[in-house]
Amino acid sequence: MQLRIGGLTPLTTIDFPGHLAAVVFCQGCAWRCPYCHNPHLLPVNCDGTDWPMLQAFLEPRRGLLDGVVFSGGEPLFQSGLADAMEGVKSMGFKVALHTAGTHPDRLRRLLPLLDWVGLDIKTSLEHYPQLTGITGSGVKAQESLALLLESGISHEIRTTVDPHLFSRKTLLELAEELADFGVIHYVLQLCRPVENVDQLVHLENTTFLLDTALLERLEGLFSSFMVRGLNR
Repeated sequence: MQLRIGGLTPLTTIDFPGHLAAVVFCQGCAWRCPYCHNPHLLPVNCDGTDWPMLQAFLEPRRGLLDGVVFSGGEPLFQSGLADAMEGVKSMGFKVALHTAGTHPDRLRRLLPLLDWVGLDIKTSLEHYPQLTGITGSGVKAQESLALLLESGISHEIRTTVDPHLFSRKTLLELAEELADFGVIHYVLQLCRPVENVDQLVHLENTTFLLDTALLERLEGLFSSFMVRGLNR
């Protein structure tokens, strides 16, 4: 079983809502978003650890952890992800996925194995290539969004807000686009870029997220809405 792992969080209470879980950070991603929080995971390194390590870690935690979250990087980048998830399920753990929806065909095959999904929708469809550096990336994300919404699997749709890329107007346009698409659970989260100091986001750049009128409009679009990482 091939699974290239770049890191492991032994315990989290926030990455799989309502569950105690471990987070597996998978290596590899084809997209190059400027605010990526884990740029060291973008390439796939041959010295990454793999399934035997994960199995050895999980074995003594049966009955202690509820589930395992596959994050990244981009987990869907790895062709061995389905086998790894089946292995985790066979050990009695629930499975969650953090993804940007880069490979909708792989996501379709994984859906029967998943208990929860956090899907990152990065921007409006037309602006995806500018953000990711990949032509057609918006279509991939939209296909994955449609698959997830149709599946009935518990999930959240979320957008990382980089003030260098979003304004009050563009954020509202994206939210309205998602609401029209059928999204009912939506989360905004502040970006925490780490690649270089020039990308650091300061509070003064996010003041539009403190706009009560904007937040009220966003809350009115979704059954469940929240802003993560901003003191209000």
